[in-house]
Amino acid sequence: MNYKKEYLETFLKNQSQLFDEPVAANIEEADEFLDECMAVVLDNMKQVKNYFKENGTDTSGMTEDDLRSEAEVFELPDGKFLIVEG
Repeated sequence: MNYKKEYLETFLKNQSQLFDEPVAANIEEADEFLDECMAVVLDNMKQVKNYFKENGTDTSGMTEDDLRSEAEVFELPDGKFLIVEG
């Protein structure tokens, strides 16, 4: 998948929320890394919640703010969300 440039920049800038060490140093590396770990872009918080449910995470009682604060969730400039499995 080719991710939009602003998505890659957001991931590069905020990768430390999920990883102790940088996993990408530039846009190209970020694109490769996200592709390898099958990161997904979701349109809204409902899709984020469904993604976690489908992957076995108990989201009962979690608010949208709780979901936003998950390390795997990167809020994108256009209001979408990038989910990266660490």
